[in-house]
Amino acid sequence: MSKQILIVDDNKEFNKMLFDAFSHKGYEVICAFNAEEALVAITPEIQVVFLDMKLPGGMSGLDLCRQIRKDHPDACIYAMTGHSSLYELADCRKAGFDDYFTKPIKLAMFYMAAEQAFERVAAKK
Repeated sequence: MSKQILIVDDNKEFNKMLFDAFSHKGYEVICAFNAEEALVAITPEIQVVFLDMKLPGGMSGLDLCRQIRKDHPDACIYAMTGHSSLYELADCRKAGFDDYFTKPIKLAMFYMAAEQAFERVAAKK
């Protein structure tokens, strides 16, 4: 089974950078630019989601996380934000995020988070 990652961020350059980086490491990567696209793109085969907190449209990153967690409870979901606060971190935990990253994020952190997530998913099976 392939290791599939969904990246949700409205910044096209950021999505492309992550798409290229994860693809180069052998992951299957799907990008979405808003919550609506993410909900269409996500399938049970997607085990890892990197999700920006600030998304265009009517659904926030927190709302999207709650929906993904409800529909795909075993997925590992990581929040990404350019502006961190303790208040937001607490909201992320309540919404169901597995971890929280403040941009800019080093690629090594993305790789490590993805591998740990896939190991957790495999251990649950």
